[in-house]
Amino acid sequence: MTQILAIDQGTTSSRAIVFDADLRPKASAQKEFTQHYPASGWVEHDPEEIWDTVQETCKGALDKGGAVAAIGITNQRETVVVWDRETGAPIHNAIVWQDRRTAKVCAELKAAGHEEMVREKTGLLLDPYFSGTKLAWVLDNVEGARARAEAGELAFGTIDSFLIWRLTEGKRHVTDATNAARTLLYNIREGQWDEDILDLLGIPANMLPEVLDCGADFGETTLFGAPLPILGVAGDQQAATVGQACFQPGMLKSTYGTGCFALLNTGDTLVSSQNRMLGTIAYQFDGKPTYALEGSIFIAGAVVQWLRDGLKIIDDASQSAGLADQADAGQNLYLVPAFTGLGAPYWDPDARGALFGLTRNSGPAEIARAALESVGYQTRDLLEAMAADYPGDTGNVRVDGGMTASDWTMQFLADILGAPVDRPGVLETTAVGAAWIAGQRAGIYADQQGFAEAWALDTTFSPKMDEDTREARYAGWKDAVARTLTDRG
Repeated sequence: MTQILAIDQGTTSSRAIVFDADLRPKASAQKEFTQHYPASGWVEHDPEEIWDTVQETCKGALDKGGAVAAIGITNQRETVVVWDRETGAPIHNAIVWQDRRTAKVCAELKAAGHEEMVREKTGLLLDPYFSGTKLAWVLDNVEGARARAEAGELAFGTIDSFLIWRLTEGKRHVTDATNAARTLLYNIREGQWDEDILDLLGIPANMLPEVLDCGADFGETTLFGAPLPILGVAGDQQAATVGQACFQPGMLKSTYGTGCFALLNTGDTLVSSQNRMLGTIAYQFDGKPTYALEGSIFIAGAVVQWLRDGLKIIDDASQSAGLADQADAGQNLYLVPAFTGLGAPYWDPDARGALFGLTRNSGPAEIARAALESVGYQTRDLLEAMAADYPGDTGNVRVDGGMTASDWTMQFLADILGAPVDRPGVLETTAVGAAWIAGQRAGIYADQQGFAEAWALDTTFSPKMDEDTREARYAGWKDAVARTLTDRG
């Protein structure tokens, strides 16, 4: 058997893809699930609905694609699930990475002087984006949760851990180093859960999963017939880094899904960012972490969903570029999509979205263009901050994710960056990365060097915008962001 099943559990949908012996997608299934918004800035998922969509898509892909040798999992990161160890039932909805309910707690921890300690140990900042304060919120706000956790009755995990628990019918409570690195609880220098931070947030250590390499024995499932080993796990952005074969220090990828996440491989050096980028683990094999600088944008593809579902000016995401192309070139609208706060390099959880430059002639086309352009502007924010932290030539930016199918959006990205953008032959590199990790461990796929040599380019987008226009447009964006920030001092 030379096929691999990749489970790609994302923020808005679950997918399962069967990859053949040449790492080409053979069959797939995808299903969206409900987004819950119980209060302003709050975002939740029903873990049972996620589990149902994962089972359904796995069965659909396997029915079409045939038998597989192993499973690889990639997942939305930072999202928190707490469940009963006896029954496996969640005690609350999953609190999603986009959720901002713990902004006040994070501000209080910063004011008390804890951020430098947390950053030094985890590479992360005190922001509600990460899992730690979300988990503390569950313990403090779900009746009886803290007492049950201290009694050892509850388990915590990010989505990968929850899925593995369910797939193995409660036999394994594990995660991988890349997902652990996003919790705010894991010391990425020492490779272990950090007691100081657990004490600071009041989190019992007995809730936490065992941390393994990305390629490891995560257990096996019999839910789809014969026993299937789970041999690979990585958070979605790290899986995309692997899928883009960014194995050398200085290589950079940017993924455009619900959000946008740029990762720069820094090898065995954990860079302490001076520009509010994140230090994180890119991947870990044989007990050795490879580090990365990461910049996180909360709203990328989600802005196209907003055009469709919120404003209802398009019926399908694929229409956004065509509408933007009709925009009046004489109007310069700027949309700052801070629907759930602003991520890197601003880290303002209380900022909210704003649209600047409106005139009586502004309409759907101009708003659609501003929405797509916001993704390019935000990417430039990230890459400029990274360049200040990690000087040197990073080569072309490798892009992936659903938005990269839009030539219009990718051309604007190259224009505003003033740098070439490489789009690979396979856009969904997140699933490719998860499949390769599992398949390489199963002895099916090539090693890192062989995999990197097989990486295939589809299109290079080269900048066409003149420098004066580029800098003027970007200056307008910076002004718009400055007007949106809650702390303008």
